[in-house]
Amino acid sequence: MVKNLPVEASRIEQDIEALARITEPDRPYTRRVFSPFYHQGRAYLEKRMREAGLETRIDVAGNLIGRRSGSGQQREQGRGQGPAVIMLGSHSDTVPAGGRFDGIAGVVAALEVARALSELGIELVHDLEVVDFLAEEVSPFGVSCIGSRGMTGQLPQQWLSRVSDGLMLKTALEDAGGDAQAVVSHRRDDLAAFLELHIEQGPVLETTQSDIGIVTAIAGISRFEIILEGRPDHAGTTPMQQRCDALVAAARLVLDINQYAIDQAAMPGHFTATVGEFSIEPNAANVVPAQARLLIDARAEYGDAMQHFALWLDAAAISVASSHDVRIAGLTRLSDNSASPSDDQVLAHLEQACQKLGASFCRLASGAGHDAAWLSKITPSAMIFVPSRGGRSHTPDEWTETSEITLGAAVLYQAVISLDEALSKPNAIKGEGNGTYPGGERR
Repeated sequence: MVKNLPVEASRIEQDIEALARITEPDRPYTRRVFSPFYHQGRAYLEKRMREAGLETRIDVAGNLIGRRSGSGQQREQGRGQGPAVIMLGSHSDTVPAGGRFDGIAGVVAALEVARALSELGIELVHDLEVVDFLAEEVSPFGVSCIGSRGMTGQLPQQWLSRVSDGLMLKTALEDAGGDAQAVVSHRRDDLAAFLELHIEQGPVLETTQSDIGIVTAIAGISRFEIILEGRPDHAGTTPMQQRCDALVAAARLVLDINQYAIDQAAMPGHFTATVGEFSIEPNAANVVPAQARLLIDARAEYGDAMQHFALWLDAAAISVASSHDVRIAGLTRLSDNSASPSDDQVLAHLEQACQKLGASFCRLASGAGHDAAWLSKITPSAMIFVPSRGGRSHTPDEWTETSEITLGAAVLYQAVISLDEALSKPNAIKGEGNGTYPGGERR
């Protein structure tokens, strides 16, 4: 393990343990957004930010932000009014009965970077902001990444009218300190770069024995709904060869989707496809199933891979329906979020930081969504991963060693210093979102 790091492991461990204790008593590591436990966790983070000398606030999107002022020399020296903020952070909300590290590790690591810079007397040109984004996980209102969408001008106004247990999202946002009226037209224009540390939530780093994952892209996510209709008949009297069984057809399609995803995953670039929801009607033991509904979650690092899957899925559904004498009652692409590639220059600074520290690293894509995906639309962004034991996440068994998070925080620390210097130069390109792959194809 790398020694003599500029960040302090004991403080990282203290903060993670303190937040882990703030949880629903009967469900470990549960701080669902907008709950009393969530607000208690945020109060702890705000206290720690202030102790680190950060100026705290809640922005209009309900994000908790701690700010460390920089010298601002790029403006004082006549270099224009370029973006003044380097931002670090993640989220502190959890899934039900989740883990103690998902999101939290990134917030705590960012906070430790700010502490280390101050302790070592390092003044940045840019302001540094540490952020705890609101509602990265799926909220009780059925939507996620509320804070990062709101910060970047990507929060749909109609979402504010969503209701959960009689409460509107608009009200919940304002209770968290946000401004529902202002957020719909809000978009930060002062960000020079954004970096996010996160646990990997997968097995690649552990398998390759790499200290750090350099995230090349956050996969795009599309969801498809397919409804197959057959004919209900008596299960005991209808001959097998005369049935129009929707479930049998759907089962064949599920296997075909799984095999397609296995084949595609062997190609360059991240790809997964999962039938995560499945239901049949009338769902009775003595009735041949008349209808089957499939909800498919597909994730791809490259846009062309998702388009190929969509075309293949249409053809596969038609083929299955024809061969099993059922009909397609619905085939709908319910949602389609494109992939978010990381910024090449920011990636270079992260890799240089790893090399300076002597940390091993590998490049990989993220199959999970993150706040960085939304920040990447407005500013150069990138992520790093630290290992997850057994690839486990969204479970109380989720585990990452303090030493691994500490090394990740040190990588952030080094990258912030080098980015601050590079982005302060007169010809630096600042404040622009990451470029997309041309046409969404592989590169």
